[in-house]
Amino acid sequence: MFRIREIDHIVLRVRDLDAMLGFYCGVLGCLVERRQEAIGLVQLRAGGSLIDLVPVDGVLGRRGGAPPGAEARNLDHFCLRIEPWDADAIAAHLAGHGIVPGEAGRRYGAEGEGPSIYIADPEGNVVELKGPPDTVGG
Repeated sequence: MFRIREIDHIVLRVRDLDAMLGFYCGVLGCLVERRQEAIGLVQLRAGGSLIDLVPVDGVLGRRGGAPPGAEARNLDHFCLRIEPWDADAIAAHLAGHGIVPGEAGRRYGAEGEGPSIYIADPEGNVVELKGPPDTVGG
C-alpha cells in the first residue's frame, strides 16, 4: 500500500494566460519552471509543488470543454501553505496588487488548525493562503 505525502500539482484551464502568469508569478511568487508550447502547458513552481496552466484554446485545453467561469469552474479551491504568516504584511502585499482578500480565519489544513485567507485569481479560481498550524502547548 502507499500513502499520500503532499499535493504534487494541480492543473488549471485558463482563458488569459498572461493575466494568470501575472497573478501566480507576480503576486504569489511562483516561477515558470517549464513550457511545452506544442501542447499548451506552462508549469509553475509553487514550493515543492507545481501549478500547471493550460490555455483553453491549446491542444490540452480544448479537451476540457467549456472555459472556466461562474458556471464552469474547474475546482472549488486549492490551498497554498505560505511562510511567514504576517496577516498585515500579506494584506498590504495583496492590496498593492489590487487584490481584496476574504476575511482571515482559523481553518483546518494538512498540518492542523491555523490561520488562512481566501483570494481569487484573475479567472475566479479560489486560492486559500494557509499559515502555520497553531502551536500545541506553546
